[in-house]
Amino acid sequence: MRAVTIVGARPQFIKSWAVSAALKAAGIEEVLVHTGQHYDESLSRRFFVELRLQAPHHHLGVGSGSHGQQTGRMLAAIERVLIGEKPDWVIVYGDTNSTLAGALAAAKMPLPLAHIEAGLRSFNRRMPEEINRVVTDHLSQRLFCPSEVAVRNLAREGIVTGVTAVGDVMYDALRHFAGQARATSAVLAVLGLTERGYHVATLHRAALTDHPDQLRALLGVLDRIGLPVVLPLHPRTRARLEATGGAPALTGGLRLVEPLGYLDMVRLVDGCQRVLTDSGGLQKEAFWLQRPCVTLREETEWTETVEAGWNTIAGTDEVRIRSALDLAPPALHPDLYGDGRAAERIAGGLASGG
Repeated sequence: MRAVTIVGARPQFIKSWAVSAALKAAGIEEVLVHTGQHYDESLSRRFFVELRLQAPHHHLGVGSGSHGQQTGRMLAAIERVLIGEKPDWVIVYGDTNSTLAGALAAAKMPLPLAHIEAGLRSFNRRMPEEINRVVTDHLSQRLFCPSEVAVRNLAREGIVTGVTAVGDVMYDALRHFAGQARATSAVLAVLGLTERGYHVATLHRAALTDHPDQLRALLGVLDRIGLPVVLPLHPRTRARLEATGGAPALTGGLRLVEPLGYLDMVRLVDGCQRVLTDSGGLQKEAFWLQRPCVTLREETEWTETVEAGWNTIAGTDEVRIRSALDLAPPALHPDLYGDGRAAERIAGGLASGG
């Protein structure tokens, strides 16, 4: 059996680490396609080296562009790969433009499509990611969900065939690498940080970066919340700031640093007091590492973390952000998103053909 896996963004590289190993163990040949959606060294090659991922069999080099331009270039290039490779399955992850392009290419040939991290919903159709999720789910033959909530989301849309709750493959990866990150990463020493003496922030979604005045205002909020905030600056966020007058004057409370590799980022989150982010993946990693999270959006796909009290929706309002930071961490930490064997279940499901 042969599977073509399509990745293009940092979180997908992490997810594919777990699934690629499980596919190999199940006897499934994998052809890895990197669209080039994330092409910056800090967001691409570094992760392949650090996670010891196989080099992509096809690197499409699509690069940046508007959603339509980027998705269209990917669609044409992925179609050519699929015609040549003739896979039994096409595998896509999450909710990026790479996900959507891979799903469309598979559906139009047609080829069986498996969506890993299926069923997530923010219920905000203004988010490009939400459109990508919904379309991909409706085109897929196998839908591997991280939770029962995701299964129920699909059922409400009439999708019940081929749906399985397997857990979250990012948890598989974190369970494997967390100990290594604690043992080997020197990021706290390099940045002069002490355990629980700082917060971690990330900002990268288009809903924020495409509105430079709002972005600069939020940076100002993070700069004055008290405890130092370390912000590894996504290349897109940096580019938007540079194109619109640069970052605001900062007092030193917010520290802008270069993007970090996976092990350093895990260690940074593990050692922090709180996480402030618009990233879906980091909301989960904060939960698993038992660091309270403040989500800088008006909704989240990971509603279970909110219901458990480990994640607070605050948007970009300073009063709400400060109030969220004042909340005490919950006394209980429930098991969410599986047991660290999601990739094994996915590979088994594909190998069985059912």
